[in-house]
Amino acid sequence: MRHRKKGKILGRKRNSRRALRRSLVRSLILSGKIQTTETKAKVVRSDAEKMITKARSNTLAARRQAAASLDGRAIKQLFDVLGPRYKDRKGGYTRIMKTNPRKGDNARMAVIEFV
Repeated sequence: MRHRKKGKILGRKRNSRRALRRSLVRSLILSGKIQTTETKAKVVRSDAEKMITKARSNTLAARRQAAASLDGRAIKQLFDVLGPRYKDRKGGYTRIMKTNPRKGDNARMAVIEFV
């Protein structure tokens, strides 16, 4: 039973899953829009929204927390562009739009982007 279990496994071990999530969040921050599977998009949404909320405060502590999982280019984009853009928004910084299934394995695909 999955009682009180939080999060998706995504078919990977813990370290691979953490690397995948960081990579997807970084790509989303740098490009503004990525296409991935629906499940991965839903997982990335929570991580990305937490990062944007940190970027809104623009403090040294927030930058250090973001630096724990992002690189320099992504942090610069996050705090210089995205943080000020969503300064007055209370939440809901991303949008997930479902697209056609992937051709090879018929996996449900989605595009996640910033609003």
